[in-house]
This record gives sequence, C-alpha cells and structure tokens, in this order.
Amino acid sequence: MRELGLEPGPMHLVAVENDAHTHNVVVCTLCSCYPRNLLGLPPDWYKSRAYRSRTVKEPRKVLAEFGVEIPSDVTVRVHDSTADMRYLVVPARPNGSEGRKDAELAALVTRDSMIGTGVALRP
Repeated sequence: MRELGLEPGPMHLVAVENDAHTHNVVVCTLCSCYPRNLLGLPPDWYKSRAYRSRTVKEPRKVLAEFGVEIPSDVTVRVHDSTADMRYLVVPARPNGSEGRKDAELAALVTRDSMIGTGVALRP
C-alpha cells in the first residue's frame, strides 16, 4: 500500500490506495471530519452515529450495505480521520480502463469511491 502525504494548509491529508490486496475505507469516529475542500459537503450517512461506530466494528458488513462486496482474501483497512488529519482513498483502477487518458479515468472516480464506500465506475 502506498501513502501519499499532502499539506493543504493546517490539515494533513493522507491518500491511501486500494489495490488487489487491500480495500481502504474512511470514517471519523468522533465527529465526521471530512476533506470538504476536495469532496464538498459530506453525505448525511457519513455523519451518522451508525456509520461512524459500525464501520470500525464491522467494516465488511457496512461496505456490503453500500453494495461493495470485499473478497475474504482482501484486507479491509479502516482509517479514522481527525480534526488535524484527513484520509482520502485512491480507488483501484477498474478492469477495462487500461489505456484510458487521465480525464477519462477521473470521470470513473466518485465521491463514495474516494471514501471507500464505493469503487471506481467501470468504463
């Protein structure tokens, strides 16, 4: 897993990459810290107590409720954002997207895939 650190001002942003062996999901267990400057306003479910507590305890079950089935041989890592540090998921490249230009790939990335509760769209 690669981590890319960026400094967008006083907040530290860490990008974690999904790959064939690891699926990352982001939560803020305390209050719903979220990279608003990149993703806009957080969805209501992200701020809910149920999402914030259950994602840490049973991430595979929560992801399944979002329609994301993670194979048993793939590690699920939960990243807990804080007021000083936010996480962002770099989704895995979808099958069939080889040879696509950057703009075409960017169109496959959704807000949910950058939280980890979704995956990149298929071309």
